[in-house]
Amino acid sequence: MTEIVAWVRNKISRRGLLWGGLSAAGGSVICAGGSLAQSGHSGHAPGSPLASAPQDHRAAHGAMITVGDVDDTRNGFEPTNLLTDWDTGTVSRLPDGRVLRTFEVEALDKEIEIAPGVMFPAWTYNGRVPGPSFRATEGDVLRIVFRNLGSHPHSMHFHGIHSARMDGVPGAGMIDPGDEFVYEFDARPFGCHLYHCHALPLKRHIHKGMYGLFVIDPDPARHPEHEEVARSRLLGTPENAQWQEFAMVMNAFDTNFDNENEVYAVNTVAHAYAKRPIRVVRDRPVRIYLVNVVEFDPINSIHLHANFFDYFDQGTTLTPTLKTVDLIMQCQGQRGIIEFTYKDHEPGLYMFHAHQSEFTELGWSGMFDVTDEVA
Repeated sequence: MTEIVAWVRNKISRRGLLWGGLSAAGGSVICAGGSLAQSGHSGHAPGSPLASAPQDHRAAHGAMITVGDVDDTRNGFEPTNLLTDWDTGTVSRLPDGRVLRTFEVEALDKEIEIAPGVMFPAWTYNGRVPGPSFRATEGDVLRIVFRNLGSHPHSMHFHGIHSARMDGVPGAGMIDPGDEFVYEFDARPFGCHLYHCHALPLKRHIHKGMYGLFVIDPDPARHPEHEEVARSRLLGTPENAQWQEFAMVMNAFDTNFDNENEVYAVNTVAHAYAKRPIRVVRDRPVRIYLVNVVEFDPINSIHLHANFFDYFDQGTTLTPTLKTVDLIMQCQGQRGIIEFTYKDHEPGLYMFHAHQSEFTELGWSGMFDVTDEVA
C-alpha cells in the first residue's frame, strides 16, 4: 500500500502537472500538445503540420502554456491592470505642511482563480493578490487604516523605517478578526519595498496572498547630485512620464498544501503575460519594480531575452548596483528596480521569464510586445 501511495504522489507531482495532469484544485493547467502553432521551426519537414501552422506567440517554449482563460471579473482584478495600478492614497496636508497620504486596507478571505479552472482559497488585502501597489514620495507621512474582515489574525509589516509599535508583529499591529489598527510612519527610505502579513505561521500567511508592492519615490530636492534621475522616478513629473513603469510581483501557489508550489506567476495568474503580452513603445525606456514573494523555493529570478538591463537592488540607490545584465536572482522578500530600453531593437515579441525552467513551464513566463505605435 505504501508503494502505491508513493507512486500516485509521484504521478501527481509538479512535473505531472506540467504534462497535462490535474492540479489539486481540480483544474486542467498545462498543455504541451499545442505545438502545432510552431510555424517555421527549422526542424520540421516541409508540408508537415508543424511547418504549415500559422504563427502564434503562444508557441514559444513549445506551447507549454495554460489552456483557456481566467475569469478576471470573478477575480476582481486583471493582471494587465495590476502592472500600472498605483495606489497613491488620499492626500492632505498636516499643520506643519507635510503631505499626509492615507490608505484604506481590508483583509478579506477570497477564492481566486490562479490558472484556468484552478481555484485557490486566498487571504487578501483589498480582495486582490498581490495587494494594492502603494506609492508615496520620500518624506510623506503615511497612514494606513487596516481592518481585518478575514477569518484569522492578520497584520501589515512594511519593509521600511518605522517605530517598533508600527512593525506589524504580535503586540505591534497584529489584530484579530473584526478589529482595526492604524499604522503611521514617515515614507523612508526611497526605494522598491514590500509589505506582508507577519502573523504565524508566517509562511502560510504570506503564501496565501497577503503581500504587496510598496514604492517610495525619491524627493529630487534631497538628492541634488542625482536630481535628474530622482525626477525620472517621481510619479507625476514630466521626466517620469517618459518612462513605461510596471509593477511586477513574482509569486507562486501551493494548491495542495504540501509545501511545494504547483503554479508560478507574475502578478498571480499563470502565463498571463504570455497570452496577453505587455505592450511597450520602442523608443521609451522601461522601468520594472520587481519583488519576489515566492514561498517554499529559496530563489527566484528574471531573465530578459535579447536585451540587457541595469539593476538597482532594493531600489535604494540612484545609481545601478549592477549594469548591463540580463538575469538577476532574488531571495524571498528581495526586490529591486530594473531599467532597460528597446530603442535599438526591431519591433516584435520579446520574452521574459524566470531562469528556473520549472518555474517558467509552470506559469512564470511572459512577453513584451515592442511596437512603434504611440498609445
